[in-house]
Order: sequence, then structure tokens, then C-alpha cells
Amino acid sequence: MKAVILAGGLGTRISEESALKPKPMVEIGGRPILWHIMKIYSAHGIQDFIICLGYRGYLIKEYFANYFLHMSDVSFDMVSNRMEIHQNHAEPWRVTLVDTGENSMTGGRLRRVRPYLDDNDFCFTYGDGIADVNVGALTRFHRTHGRLATVTAVQPPGRYGVLRLAEDQSVTGFMEKPEGDGGWINGGFFVLSPRVLDYIAGDDTPWEREPLENLSADSQLQAYLHHGFWQSMDTLRDRNHLETLWQSGKAPWKAW
Repeated sequence: MKAVILAGGLGTRISEESALKPKPMVEIGGRPILWHIMKIYSAHGIQDFIICLGYRGYLIKEYFANYFLHMSDVSFDMVSNRMEIHQNHAEPWRVTLVDTGENSMTGGRLRRVRPYLDDNDFCFTYGDGIADVNVGALTRFHRTHGRLATVTAVQPPGRYGVLRLAEDQSVTGFMEKPEGDGGWINGGFFVLSPRVLDYIAGDDTPWEREPLENLSADSQLQAYLHHGFWQSMDTLRDRNHLETLWQSGKAPWKAW
């Protein structure tokens, strides 16, 4: 099974990090968040990736062009111009990097990689969100219901801590990042039939609007409820939170 990852957006809400690099290249623990997402899939046996490039996509190409070198211990013999590989830590990935346009919307980017897909179902997600989703269970669930698309539904926590107040409005305690309002949102981590591409009109089509709405209207969209960890990296605060989790040695999404 292949995994398609969106990596072409501008990342304007985290401009402190994304002004000089694509948002998926913002680092957590010294590795791009894109790498973390790919490791999640890889831990569940998916090694074939299609990356949808846009803003500063050449930086992602350069990262993977030099990936083997970055992940290996090497010696350079400057006299004979030779390189000796001592230890290789690179993953067994096949990575296809596709320029999907500087200004294409999310649906348009997905539509542009059609030539690189086959007739099999594939995974699809955003390049800025991580979770402890069991991708194997997700794909098995997708095969059971017979619909064209499965979306992972998540319940994000509240963004801010809240006060516990008594009837007289005295503060009785604090609650850091309580549960949200109970609503389920699109957490990414889709499994899709190639037939969903027929729901995308063109480059200007956001995946989250007409394609998903029409799939829902046609009873072709099923939700996979994920009760575990999920976090998008929309802001610098989100990035710092993920970095703290990684440095703690207990990053919930680390399944490898």
C-alpha cells in the first residue's frame, strides 16, 4: 500500500519556522515532522510514499537526495576522492516527490499524483499532523465497510487551561488542557480508493470541501474513531509542545 502526504502548503500560522522552509520540514527532535509521519506509516509496514510538493519543494527534494548520507556513518578520503560507508541507518523507503503546484489546494495536489497511484487503495494524510494511530487497524477497518473513503476522526483537547469556579465565582482549582467539546474532527490519516479522485474538480478544489462533502452525501465516507493521541502542528506553540514530548522520551506517536 502507498501513502500520499501533502507537503506543499505555506504554513503561514507558523511563519517563525516556515518562512525559509516548507512546514513539513519544521523539525521535532532534530528530524522534520514529515520524517515522523513517514516513520508512523513505516512502523506499520508501509514503505512506499508519494510526497505532494509545493512551497519550497526543492528543499524536500534535497533532503531526500542526501538522506542516505545524512543517516550513515562515513569516512571521506580526500586524496582519492572516495567515500566509505561504515554504518547505514536509512529506512527501506521508496519516496516519489511530485511537484503539485505552488498554489494548488489540497484536493488539487491529491489529484495531480494520480499517475503515480495504481488501482489499489492508498493512505493519505497531511504533512503537519502526528498521532498514535494504528495504521494497520485503520486499513483493515477500511476494507470491512466497502465505502470509498475512511477518515480518522479525533477529539482534540482544549487549547487552554480552565479555571474551576464555585457558585460564588471563587477559584477552586485549575485544569490544564481539558477535553474539548466532545465533537469529532477530521484528523487526517485517510484510507482511500483511487475512485475518490473523480470527486476532485481541479487544482482549486480543497479536499475538505466538495470532495469530502460529496463523498458523505453519496454515503461513501466512513469514520474511524481514534481515541488516542493526535496533534497538528499549526503554531509555534504546537511545535514546542511536540518537541517537549519528544525530549521527554515518551512521545506518544513513536511506534518504532
